Amino acid sequence: MLQQQQTRTNTRGEAYVIGPTGAPLTLKDLPPPNTGRWVIRRKAEVVAAVRGGLISLDDALARYSLTSEEFTTWQRSIDRHGLAGLRTTRLQQYR
Repeated sequence: MLQQQQTRTNTRGEAYVIGPTGAPLTLKDLPPPNTGRWVIRRKAEVVAAVRGGLISLDDALARYSLTSEEFTTWQRSIDRHGLAGLRTTRLQQYR
């Protein structure tokens, strides 16, 4: 189930979407391209940014050196189990 949200613009003219914590998420708030440790919040931010049109899927895959399968797994985990589904130590529980 792909949930889309609308990209909005803040008072500084920056595009944003609502992130996983409920706060506005702009391009500058996204994890850095060299992110090595993918905690739940960072994964959820990238998914929210793609779903909201802040960054394209192709750009996200290239920026973070992700496979489409890896990103799709993150999306499915959020859709099925919420943010807790992104917990790698609990991956087997959620399958």
